[in-house]
Formats: sequence, C-alpha cells, structure tokens
Amino acid sequence: MKMKPAEQLAANPADLDPIEIASRDEISALQLTRLRWSLKHAYDNVPHYKKAFDNKGIHPDDLKTLADLAKFPFTVKSDLRDNYPYDMFAVPREKVVRIHASSGTTGQPTVVGYTRNDIEMWSGVMARSLRAAGTKPGDIVHVAYGYGLFTGGLGAHYGAEKLGCTVIPVSGGMTARQVQLIVDFKPRVIMVTPSYLLNILDEMERQGVTPQDTHLEVGVFGAEPWTNEMRQQIEQRSNLHAVDIYGLSEVIGPGVASECIETKDGLHVWEDHFYPEIIDPETGEVLPDGEFGELVFTSLTKEAFPIIRYRTRDLTRLLPGTARSMRRIEKITGRSDDMLIIRGVNLFPTQIEEILVQLDALSPHYQLELYKKGNLDAVKVHCERSPQADNEAGLAAASQLAKTVKATIGVSIEPVIHDPGSVARSEGKAQRVIDKRNET
Repeated sequence: MKMKPAEQLAANPADLDPIEIASRDEISALQLTRLRWSLKHAYDNVPHYKKAFDNKGIHPDDLKTLADLAKFPFTVKSDLRDNYPYDMFAVPREKVVRIHASSGTTGQPTVVGYTRNDIEMWSGVMARSLRAAGTKPGDIVHVAYGYGLFTGGLGAHYGAEKLGCTVIPVSGGMTARQVQLIVDFKPRVIMVTPSYLLNILDEMERQGVTPQDTHLEVGVFGAEPWTNEMRQQIEQRSNLHAVDIYGLSEVIGPGVASECIETKDGLHVWEDHFYPEIIDPETGEVLPDGEFGELVFTSLTKEAFPIIRYRTRDLTRLLPGTARSMRRIEKITGRSDDMLIIRGVNLFPTQIEEILVQLDALSPHYQLELYKKGNLDAVKVHCERSPQADNEAGLAAASQLAKTVKATIGVSIEPVIHDPGSVARSEGKAQRVIDKRNET
C-alpha cells in the first residue's frame, strides 16, 4: 500500500477555526486581552502567585504590552511540588471536575486540575491538533497512550470524540492485543509514543502482519522527544504519516502545539490559549524569535490551574507560521535537564538516536548506560542488531556508530550489541538513560 500524499489528508481551509488563519495583529490583540485576565486571575486566587508577584514588585495591572510579561516571575516544577496537592488551584476544589498528576518518580507528584470549561478548551485544542495532523470526523482512532493520571490517554480520547471520531481506548501495554485490534478494528489513526509504536511494528512483524497493509494512515506521536530520522524510519516501515504533537500536564496536557500534516515543519502553538516565550536557560533573558533556548509557557484561558511563565526545560526555538498563522516551535530535540555532560561535552540522547537510526544493521531501540571508568564518566550504548542483520554486520555497524559519534559530537562511546528484541521496550515514555555513576 502506497502512502497517500500529505496534501490529500490536510484539513479543508473552510473547516479551520478562524483564529488559525488570523493575522498576527489579531492574534496578538487577543493574547494581550487574555493575558491580562490570566495574570489577574492567578494573582487574585493563588497565594503563591500573589506572593511571587509582590516579591518582584510587579502587579497584573503593570502589563501594558505582551513584552511586559518578561517582568513577571517564572514558575518552576518545585513551586508546584511545594504547593501539593491543591494550593495552586485558582477555583474552589468543588469546581474542579478532574485531576491529573505526574508520576512523581523524581519527587512529589505535580497535581493539576480542570474545571468543566478547562476540559472543553482542552478537548477543543486536541481536536484542532488532530485535524491539523490529518484526522477527519468519522475516522477510527486507536489511542495507545496511557489512561489514568497521565494526561495522554484521556486528552487524546476527548479530542478525538470532540472532532467526531470513533475512539478505541486501548491504553498502553498488551502489545500483541494492540496488533490484533489494529487488524480487526481497522483504525485509520493511531495515537501513541513513537518508541512504543516501534514496539508495535516489531510485534506486527513477529505475527506475520505487514504494517503497510493495515488501514493506518496517520500516527500522532508525542510525550517524548523524537528525531526526524526516527520519523523517516517509522514512515518507511509503516506507510504512516508520522506527525508530532506536543504538550505537558502543567500547561494542559497534549494539544499545546501540533504539526500540520501538509508541512511537517514544526509544531504550531495554539497561541490563543498558550503564550510561548524562548529564554536563555542560564540567564532567563527572553530571546528573539528564531534563537534557540528553553521554552516557557503562560496559560491564557485556564480557570482551575493558571500557569504563569512556566519553565518547561524543553529546548527549541520559535519560528513564523506556515500552514497556520500561529508561530511554530521547532521539533523538541531534548530537555535542558536531560542534557548529559560527559568529560566536558554536552550530549543529548537524541543525538545518538539521529546517528543510530541511519544504520540499517541496527534497530532503533537503544539505552544509554552512564558509568564510571576510573574517575571519569563513560557511556555504553546498548543497541541491538536488526532482525535481518548477522553478527558481523551488527559489529560493523556498532563500530561505525562509535566513530560517527566521536567525529560529530566529540564523545567516546562503547556500543554494546544485543540480539534482536533484547533491549528493554517501552509501553509509554521510553527510558533512554540509566545512570550508574553513583553505584559502588
């Protein structure tokens, strides 16, 4: 089955929300009005924000232009943990109709709440994202994001229903059953993390199912950084159009930004609800559009959980709109807190991925193991042979991986080749780094 041209799957311009194709002046005017409301709403109803604003000598009335937002304090994840569970809510708890939370694996979970209007807004931006990704009303959508406190599953579910789709709420795990349902129910769209989609494709091949022969045409992938090289591999293996979606629970969940299938050139931020900034991660200075730095978001319409200048730690840059008027963020390449420093060299896992997926004798499944070699940090890259490659081809590819990483990044790595299927698989967000440097 040949992949359909992306242009055939793009939304009809008549179906777009007017704000998606509004002028820059119209978007900015709406943002200013909504930003003034959001700052006042947070200041009046959340003690943390009143204290933070007062300590900086700033008041919501001081916002005269969008540029004035830079005068207001940042919000960081520890602020949310310090106010656990409900002290960041700006409405009475009785008006909160749903609660989501992070896993809390690195500390106290971060808790977010939603009013009925927040859920409606979230469903709307998710429906907009799905439409931009090539989803149509009436499509069958297979949701393999996790359901529960994680925002991915329910965010995808409500957005697909809002768009008028038929939803298969599979959640994560039970990979063999995922394949059976894809074959039997014939969904056109799948929503899943890219690393778990690779796991599903492997299972298809184990079962003798040809991925290109399924009814899947569009994959909406998010919840973890992934490269354009991985996009190419997914599209070649499956004939899916692989489209990126971005979000985080602190801002709303998935649906903060989405790629458009006709361009796949970055993710349009839905700027009528979320105001983006790029800052220097070290100084906090706001950077001009086009410069690379840390992504910061301020909510414009959220009732239960307004968020002001939240530091996402995601690294990207802001670019002009293309398929939509709203600005784009470049594909997220990593996070400032995911950056590894190996003997003075900055290294992101996605840099390894970009090189690895171009080597046919290696599969795209990998993990980095950090350990001590004497007093120095060292890196093992656990990867596996492709099913069609023999041992000799796998060893040659591993040697090439080490040479290319050294030549392009400047870090020496030790590739460890495993048999096909041996590297740990993910049923949600992939765990790319295992840090053993402090183990004795």
